[in-house]
Amino acid sequence: MIQLNTKSISLKNLGIKNATIRYQLSSSELHAETLAKKQGVESSLGAIAVNTGEFTGRSPKDRFIVKDEITKDEVWWSDINLPFDSDKFDSLYNKVIDYLSEKEIFVRDSYACADENYKLNIRVVNEYSWSNMFAYNMFLRPTEEELKDFSPEWTVINAPGFMANPEVDGTRQHNFAILNFTRKIALIGGTGYTGEIKKGIFSALNFILPVYKNTLPMHCSANVGKSGDTAIFFGLSGTGKTTLSTDPDRSLIGDDEHGWTEENTIFNFEGGCYAKVINLSQEQEPEIFAAIKKGAILENVVLDDHGVVNFADTSITQNTRVSYPIYHIDNIQEPSIGKHPKNIFFLTADAFGVLPPISKLTPSQAAYHFISGYTAKVAGTEAGVTEPTPSFSACFGAPFMPLHPTRYAEMLSNKMQEAGVNVWLVNTGWSGGQYGVGRRMPLKYTRAMISAVLNGDLADYTYENYHIHSVFGVAQPRSCPGVPTELLSPRATWNNDEAYYKTAFKLSNAFRMNFKQFEEFASEEIRRGGPQRYTF
Repeated sequence: MIQLNTKSISLKNLGIKNATIRYQLSSSELHAETLAKKQGVESSLGAIAVNTGEFTGRSPKDRFIVKDEITKDEVWWSDINLPFDSDKFDSLYNKVIDYLSEKEIFVRDSYACADENYKLNIRVVNEYSWSNMFAYNMFLRPTEEELKDFSPEWTVINAPGFMANPEVDGTRQHNFAILNFTRKIALIGGTGYTGEIKKGIFSALNFILPVYKNTLPMHCSANVGKSGDTAIFFGLSGTGKTTLSTDPDRSLIGDDEHGWTEENTIFNFEGGCYAKVINLSQEQEPEIFAAIKKGAILENVVLDDHGVVNFADTSITQNTRVSYPIYHIDNIQEPSIGKHPKNIFFLTADAFGVLPPISKLTPSQAAYHFISGYTAKVAGTEAGVTEPTPSFSACFGAPFMPLHPTRYAEMLSNKMQEAGVNVWLVNTGWSGGQYGVGRRMPLKYTRAMISAVLNGDLADYTYENYHIHSVFGVAQPRSCPGVPTELLSPRATWNNDEAYYKTAFKLSNAFRMNFKQFEEFASEEIRRGGPQRYTF
């Protein structure tokens, strides 16, 4: 037990014994602790740089949910949501607790959900100081007054140095991330990758909010304009969620995880941002670059002898990251809540180069593309990937969605129709040919298209102004302020109609094959939102 001002905390209820508890340390103190323990170095930008070890990303095949009375009939059990035995969890939990006992550990009380009506109190117990600093950055920070009566509802126990024994403990290998909804615990071990901490709570909220609160959880970023209009950006990693929502002319609500309430408000789950920094530049992304200063954590980047970061170096991983508190961004919405959205953007990095750079979706197309959650892998990003490969992640976040994807899609579809939202598909990927032939869509043009939507310049939805894509059926604008007209037609940029349509139908067939797993659960209206089928 320790004392902080008038607050006492004890970890006896968790079973941790005789530990030296470092409670609620400031960001600066945790920064100093990490340097003192030689677990990180300070970069020339002031941010601390750490290496997360063996794992530089999440390990979806090692994520489990305890199958119990709460989850057995609600969770969509699949190769994404893997069941874990309650007794095995209890045994493994006790081993982790014994491992943390008598150690120095770092404890933080925080909460998720900026809307008071949905607030979830969280206690995070970390083996490492920089992991606790990550929790400071990414969760919402209670005031000293709130800490006096703080009572955690969920607990995250994070022990990167503990290695499970798969044959005894029931895990797949030595690392694991397990959610227990009865005990309200996220148990993480064997991996130093900090993203498992935030995604554990996000996954819990993806169950709690729709099942108990009739609120839609979303893997998206969001911002708000000066007139109060909210925009939402869905997309998988690398498609531009953080980049496009961090806009000097609009206030950032959050960059990754949000809820859409019955009252038609949008609220951020988090208190910080977790951005990819591969090829980051001050010129292209000035707001994110400026956020990398003392208080931020760089993960798995390469530094020279002077602490200068080489953002182009992927020798450790393609998934280089920075975590920073949201107040490192100058233009933020306080509190992190917005009104219902007027526009929703589905972001995809289409490496096949066949989707339009921007197109308008019907409600059925929006539901279909939401369930599909498409982006593409390119050669070199993973072992064995030698050409563009379709990648589908339901609801743009399947690894974090415990319920069946159609439940989230139906909630989104209902909310979109009630709010009269416009939905747009934005290709931040390739133009003029697939990866290796064409080129990546310039960020300045993608920003111009987003701005045109938000300014109302693409609102005149008529035949004269839009063309219906012959394969995917989406409506692509014929012109857009600030964007060369020839870029708006992906077919025209190829200069080879036969090659273009062959590739387009190849991708459309991949969509349809992926959707087969959802067909029996999806309505006829949603099924009609898909692309045409064709076989060469």
